Amino acid sequence: MTESKISDIDIVKTKDEYALNDSIEVNVSFKVDGGIREAFNETNWTKAYNNNDVSFKMKYGIKLTSGGFRKKEVGKTIDTYRKAAIFWTRNPKLVNPHKDRRIWVQVAKNFEPFIRLSEEEVRQELFDFNEKIIIKASELGKGKHKIGAEVFASWQKHDYTEPGNVKSNSKEIEITIN
Repeated sequence: MTESKISDIDIVKTKDEYALNDSIEVNVSFKVDGGIREAFNETNWTKAYNNNDVSFKMKYGIKLTSGGFRKKEVGKTIDTYRKAAIFWTRNPKLVNPHKDRRIWVQVAKNFEPFIRLSEEEVRQELFDFNEKIIIKASELGKGKHKIGAEVFASWQKHDYTEPGNVKSNSKEIEITIN
């Protein structure tokens, strides 16, 4: 299995300048790629289901930091998880006509369930992240500030993968508070 990593990490601001009493909204997006993403496929789901390994949980977090050499945390850190439940189905949309049964996956994001019709769509729901974070401009104070994001993801051992964790940092964005 290849090494897993965080890729396509991006932090996007809604505007460049804010007043001191405004709320700053940034969007942080990233993907978990590599071995864990490749291993999460229908063949491995079926094998795992047959071995009674019917759930996958990925913990992830996003922390915004500000400052140069000595970074300080700003806003509230996101520390949550996504869960995939592996189940048996006869749903005609999910069943391959050449098979009499099919094992499929339901992904829960913030306790909201999603069932997608292809392997790649399931992987996107589970391994692609896009989170909106709101911080108060007054927390940073007046002036120019550079904001970056530290992201991490981790998972446990399963029938198709070993335990692992990955970390990465985004490029910094600059905002001005008047």
